[in-house]
Amino acid sequence: MGFRLLPRDRILLPGCLFVLVGLFVAAAPGRPLAMLDAAVLDWLGNHFHGLVGGVLTQVYRATGVGFTAVLVAMALAYLVLRRWWTDLRLLVMATGGILILVDLVFKPLFSRQRPPGSLLPLDGHSFPSGHAAGAVAFYFAMVVILGSHHPRLRPVLMTAASLLVGLVWLSTLYVRAHWPTDLVAGAAVGLAWLTVCLGFWRDPPSSEPQSGSFRSQRSP
Repeated sequence: MGFRLLPRDRILLPGCLFVLVGLFVAAAPGRPLAMLDAAVLDWLGNHFHGLVGGVLTQVYRATGVGFTAVLVAMALAYLVLRRWWTDLRLLVMATGGILILVDLVFKPLFSRQRPPGSLLPLDGHSFPSGHAAGAVAFYFAMVVILGSHHPRLRPVLMTAASLLVGLVWLSTLYVRAHWPTDLVAGAAVGLAWLTVCLGFWRDPPSSEPQSGSFRSQRSP
């Protein structure tokens, strides 16, 4: 198994780390960014009521750990049926690794408290958001995988994944499960981890193109 980063990745990875640490420092209690975090949550709470609020609450519940586990299991089963073994390895790394990074490394390390007044019972730390990191790692890994086999569908897949991730983020803010900066930091972690996983998924530069093989197309 080789490992190949694209030139853009060598800028992206340290950039994501900078965003993660920078947001944690800039959003410390009393800092202007912490006040902006609180203002955004208050604005959402004051403007989203009734049916919209109920839908967002259900979206947050539906996209929790249980739903995501079922979705990932279905995607893994699909890849096994298609015998896309390298893609299967990518998805296992992306989804399993992001759980370890967020829940066992970053959340205990930063130990940020969740917003007060959550609409649902929640526990654990807040920063970075596991919802945001997991959504980026899973949905965009699937965009890369399916897009490599069906290039014409890539724009549609990218648009659908972006809309779904945006809806999950909005629901997360509405129920006050996370601060806005938690989501941005989570996205940075998810993007960085997916970039590393793609480094193992791509063909090495020296590989020869093979007729009928998808390996020569793996260079997103």
